[in-house]
Amino acid sequence: MDHSCLFVTNQYQVDVETKEIFIFKEGCLVFWNVPELERDSVLRFVKAYGEDCYENQLIFDESEMMSYCESKNGSSHLSKGVIHVENCADPLVKYAFSNAIVSSVKLGTWEASLDRIIDSIEHISEDMKRNNVKMTLAEVMQKTGEMLALRHMINLSSDLLDTPDFYWDREQLEQFYHSTCSHLAVGKRTKVVNEKLSHCIELMELIANQLNADHGARLEWIIIILIGIEIGFEVLHVIRN
Repeated sequence: MDHSCLFVTNQYQVDVETKEIFIFKEGCLVFWNVPELERDSVLRFVKAYGEDCYENQLIFDESEMMSYCESKNGSSHLSKGVIHVENCADPLVKYAFSNAIVSSVKLGTWEASLDRIIDSIEHISEDMKRNNVKMTLAEVMQKTGEMLALRHMINLSSDLLDTPDFYWDREQLEQFYHSTCSHLAVGKRTKVVNEKLSHCIELMELIANQLNADHGARLEWIIIILIGIEIGFEVLHVIRN
């Protein structure tokens, strides 16, 4: 039997730095030192097992890109938008930075959802000026439900308004998390989103009250007309007798 040998050599230089991927339950992935081709491959693989996945365009639009390098002073920190990681740092250090980036990305998807809601009700103000609101009460309730669901996800189903429990006994990691969130303006953006949601919900409540008032007025007129018809029949009955 003949034996043949196969020698495999790398065509490209392989980085000595470790490639790391953090996968979060929110459906976000953070890549450290992973080339774009490999990132796309991982995203396609993960998406095959996902539920209610985001559209590719939204994933592209809301992606965050940050630079990082090895810390020269021996301590991990964020400076001028660049993440400095100490050599042989605890993997939780990168996790803390990644967690903050995920918060920003997740908030970005909710901002996009709010923008779509705002676009869908943009015409209402002009309709109100002309006293010609074309929305039905069912449509108003549906839009209000979408806004309340979005507010619930932002304020109750996420950690945007508070520090995650994970950092309560990890002060150094908490500092990395908060500094990155501050750099990405997560707190300010969350406040703006809530203010926009409050304005939209107030608008929907105003329209709902107006539609209910109009509906009540129509019912009153219907009752008045029915009473008038009944009186008319009674008058005819009296005249015939």
